[in-house]
Amino acid sequence: MTDTKPKTRDELFAFLDSLGIKHSTKDHAPVFTVAESVSLRDEIPGGHTKNLFVKDKKDQFFLLTVEEHASVDLKTVHTLIGAASKVSFGKPEKLMEYLGVIPGSVTAFGAINDTGHNVTFVLDADLMKDEIINCHPLSNDATTSISSADLVRFMEATGHKPLVLKVTA
Repeated sequence: MTDTKPKTRDELFAFLDSLGIKHSTKDHAPVFTVAESVSLRDEIPGGHTKNLFVKDKKDQFFLLTVEEHASVDLKTVHTLIGAASKVSFGKPEKLMEYLGVIPGSVTAFGAINDTGHNVTFVLDADLMKDEIINCHPLSNDATTSISSADLVRFMEATGHKPLVLKVTA
């Protein structure tokens, strides 16, 4: 296990800037659920995300980033994402170790902290139809808007090749 501290929001923004990726961030009270974040919708256009941190029986980890109201069938999604078995939710310790975030702050931007490439990132194809995608910038007290193409570019710059698959019902 590495002892590197997770990247901060400012380090994330500096990385995006270094890639020439346009992003904007709105600060707000911390939100822990999709229901709590719905009040922000009018202020922040684009596709809003929910993230499922899951693992299979071989301890392969996946982060599924989907539109906030979409449903994912956890009994069958393993057949789509290449998992070795049905998936279950990953433990908070692994979430912090691999993505540098706590439950409630899970985000596709966590790829910046997955330096060991322990996580396979899956972006739902329906979500990727949105021009703008909104994710937490490593903490749940803000929302960062980025283009869907730039989200993929960001992930590739962290050494991850995200799978763009339809994983929602």
